[in-house]
Amino acid sequence: MARRKRKQSLPVDPVTIDITALSHDGRGIGRIEGKTTFVDSALPGETVRFVYTQKRGKFDEGRAVEVLQASHDRVAPRCAQADICGGCSLQHMSPQAQIEMKQGVLLEQLQHFGALQPQEVLPPMTGPIYGYRRKARLGVKFVIKKEAVLVGFREKRNSFLAQIDQCHVLAQEVGLRFPELKALIMSLDAKNALPQIEVAKGDDSVALIVRHLEPLSEADQQRLQAFCEQHALQLYLQPGGNHTVHKVWPQGEERLHYRLPQFDLEMKFHPTDFTQVNQEINQDMIARALEFMDVQPGERILDLFCGLGNFTLPLATRAAQVVGVEGDDAMVVRGRENAAHNGLDNVAFYGADLTQPFDDQPWGQGGFDKILIDPPRSGALEIVSKMTVFKPRRIVYVSCNPATLARDAGELKKQGYKLLKAGVMDMFPHTTHVESIAVFEPE
Repeated sequence: MARRKRKQSLPVDPVTIDITALSHDGRGIGRIEGKTTFVDSALPGETVRFVYTQKRGKFDEGRAVEVLQASHDRVAPRCAQADICGGCSLQHMSPQAQIEMKQGVLLEQLQHFGALQPQEVLPPMTGPIYGYRRKARLGVKFVIKKEAVLVGFREKRNSFLAQIDQCHVLAQEVGLRFPELKALIMSLDAKNALPQIEVAKGDDSVALIVRHLEPLSEADQQRLQAFCEQHALQLYLQPGGNHTVHKVWPQGEERLHYRLPQFDLEMKFHPTDFTQVNQEINQDMIARALEFMDVQPGERILDLFCGLGNFTLPLATRAAQVVGVEGDDAMVVRGRENAAHNGLDNVAFYGADLTQPFDDQPWGQGGFDKILIDPPRSGALEIVSKMTVFKPRRIVYVSCNPATLARDAGELKKQGYKLLKAGVMDMFPHTTHVESIAVFEPE
């Protein structure tokens, strides 16, 4: 019978450490007796006292409890629970230092994985640093022993919900109403059967999607609806999987919307659809992408991983024809809805698994002058490895993962494309998420 490995006991007393670097996930890096130690809430150049949270074979982990010598990049977090809540990891770092770190991560990854340096490093794109987050999934838990309700994000590096009363990065319609939301849940008969509330914001409305594990009583439904009516929120209920989400209040179309005024477009979406969380950055990102695409009136454009048409429809206001391809069939439907809603008839949406061969796909026939790629975190290796099939004169690649962007950029180099420009966009301030954009042309 195999013996269980005994869990290593952790030192109780705080330990002093000098922080010399920052990891890609925002933790300070130092060494204790030659062993690498990652410390939450610590910055390079600082001396801090920390407590161990984990001891491992090759490295240890900890959390700063006192700053003895502060970095000039340190600022006071707006959130009192920033050191504990996993929703943010960098509120203790100045916004300027955050974006410089992200730009450094992008350039380092391009060099490390792709052996590439852009000919031009773009100035970082920045926007609001609080109240920007339009999409979020909030955990909910009724703590029986304390007769209290927790609402919010998980704590850093564990599954417990952080005990917070406000979220300053979340849309203020919800982020500043946690006490009222907790009181509402506490009043429900089914308070022990609500694991999650999803938040989705459009330009004019905010929706709450309440997940419940058992049927709600009529009284509970009335309490939830009354709360949403009082605070001008839309109410959706989710008794099962994603397909069970349905609108309760107010009556009408199950859609939110956001506008792209520069292109005279209005984009409709279901609250569960993927949309960019930061609308101000999204608008600037679309404008930058179209500037780099330099679309001419007679050109045919391909938009890969197009979602509901966030780039596709703006491109269609400039090009002769745009083809959008997306793996999620529901988003393909949404793209077609948005094209019709905006009166655009020079755009076509197709559903396809972009990790699979596309030689016999109708959307893959015919040439394209330029291509825009906006893949998930896994990147677009399978499609960029076939780029010579299309022979585009320009490729604009929008990425949410600098490591896979760098890998794919290396592949594009093999396909005969040079990296003209690259830079970061601060889609998620106070987090280590790195959103970036890169431009390629044939050698």
